[in-house]
Amino acid sequence: MSYLITPIKAKHLTLKNRLIMPPMATSKSEIDGKVSKDILDYYDEKSRGGYISLIIIEHSFISEEGKASNQQLSIAKDNVVEKLKELADVIHRNGSKAVMQINHAGSAAKTEVTGKEVVGPSAIPNPRMGNIPKELTKKDIESITNDFKEAARRVREAGFDAVEIHSAHGYLLNQFFSPLSNKRTDEYGGDIKGRIKIHLEVIKAVREAVGENFPILLRLGASDFMEGGSTVDDSKLAAQKFENAGIDILDISGGFCGYMMPGACEQGYFSPLTKAIKEVVSIPVILTGGINEAYVAEKLLEEEKADLIGVGRAIYKDSDWAKKAIESLK
Repeated sequence: MSYLITPIKAKHLTLKNRLIMPPMATSKSEIDGKVSKDILDYYDEKSRGGYISLIIIEHSFISEEGKASNQQLSIAKDNVVEKLKELADVIHRNGSKAVMQINHAGSAAKTEVTGKEVVGPSAIPNPRMGNIPKELTKKDIESITNDFKEAARRVREAGFDAVEIHSAHGYLLNQFFSPLSNKRTDEYGGDIKGRIKIHLEVIKAVREAVGENFPILLRLGASDFMEGGSTVDDSKLAAQKFENAGIDILDISGGFCGYMMPGACEQGYFSPLTKAIKEVVSIPVILTGGINEAYVAEKLLEEEKADLIGVGRAIYKDSDWAKKAIESLK
């Protein structure tokens, strides 16, 4: 029995195997954030043959204020939808399912990129970048929540199979999640219940936009691996709340430590996080983290450390990696 090539169903999303391609920024979009020919060619190459069951598109900004970098994909305006339909179609024709990841950079944004004032949960230095953002008001939070809602609507209109909310790698929702960057004293700060209030509001808004049958994923930076930062215990409590709020799949990564874990050298280095979270939820959990051999993916699934395996850099370097991995297991 091969675990990696076993189908799995997450409510309204059925996947033919357990291999996914996690989001990786390409900086290949047009200047205005629309899908370019380079983007189409890139995802065509990565999805060819349909060996990857699910491809999660790189993070896309929900508003100009939330743009993380130049030539980042946009999901901020209705005029991007037509080109995004082409992208979804390319991936579907190749036999894979497609997800868009939607994001606000928060204090990880730069005024020289956005032309806007940098914002965050609290007016303290960003733990990784050092810049001090303007503290968001409750009205600002309401506006950003609506931006997530509108972005999710566009994802569905573009023909994608699901939408993923980004709360990892030191971006805005992750900034609310982490006590390193969230020092608020109102209902959006304090203990973990306060720090995920915005997440629950975003999930509710996104669900209203896409309907009951459209899958929603959430990428969670489940530990900062930094003194005073978020911990796996925080994430276990949050994961249960997210499942109850309607999240269909949890995609686990690092927080302010980024997509790497300090000092880690083994494949699947986030597996202690996914194993702990998997024990407290009933929805599928995605594990990423330096996995580059099919037999390791098999072992991690067999040991029930995750339900789905994300392979990023190996597929980035070798577009035939998925084909070789799947065929080696048949």
